Amino acid sequence: MKALVWVEHEGGALKDATLSAVSAAAQLGEVHLLVAGQDVGGVAEAAAQIAGVAKVHVADDAAYAHALAENVAPLVVGLMAHHEAFLTPATTTGKNIAPRVAALLDVMQISDILSVEGPDSFTRPIYAGNAIATIRSKDAKKVITVRGTAFAKAERTGGGASIEPVAATAGTGLSSFVGAEIAASERPELTSAKIIVSGGRALKDSETFEQLIFPLADKLGAAVGASRAAVDAGYVPNDYQVGQTGKIVAPEVYVAVGISGAIQHLAGMKDSKTIIAINKDEDAPIFQVADIGLVADLYTAVPELTGKL
Repeated sequence: MKALVWVEHEGGALKDATLSAVSAAAQLGEVHLLVAGQDVGGVAEAAAQIAGVAKVHVADDAAYAHALAENVAPLVVGLMAHHEAFLTPATTTGKNIAPRVAALLDVMQISDILSVEGPDSFTRPIYAGNAIATIRSKDAKKVITVRGTAFAKAERTGGGASIEPVAATAGTGLSSFVGAEIAASERPELTSAKIIVSGGRALKDSETFEQLIFPLADKLGAAVGASRAAVDAGYVPNDYQVGQTGKIVAPEVYVAVGISGAIQHLAGMKDSKTIIAINKDEDAPIFQVADIGLVADLYTAVPELTGKL
């Protein structure tokens, strides 16, 4: 079986989420990568160095400059004539492209897999991660999104894949890129950070969130996350959201400050290696998954903790 993996990249750099998808694809068979974009020669060279990759297909064209799913999907479908599976990371971009590819191929998408049990069998979470389903697909072509936290990252070096140019397909004209507002931060990216400090609705407002959470994160060299309630309340932008409808993370250390532990939030972070919870409600659900729990007023405990670091 040949598996084609979508390479997610930004600013000329290959993103970590791709490495997990490569590890999943390697369990299916021979791994090929697809690098699509504009002026992506450097990304293609980096992709060719990933361990375990046999071939890198490169589509370098203005139509793919912003990874518009309506333009990328026909490109993928053309390549699927020679591949049996298409995999993407279960990121915003991957989850935008995969359903369109599945629709054009007239197959069912297999979403957010946790493991590969065989060439046509996979596990995936259901009921916000409270149950794990094992599924089997009879489709000749598989379209799969991969939960990055469930697979080890492939090594960035050690490979020597061949690079093969791919003719661009005509832009569909169904969508156009208008603009992007990308928050610049010196902190680690949320989905790849080893330490995350997240705040919840108990922080009252954006000013309080910034005053308490940001200094602690800076002291720890951590990324900053938030619960859905905090995002909905406008404390931080929605790209900070951790949870079932936000980002799925599994850092070495996850610090939950003023987060009650709603099932939607737990689905996004309960695979963290060590969970530290600070909450004044001793009955908060977050303490059921926490390795270390501190029942205290966060307005006292967080500044004290920050001051001692």
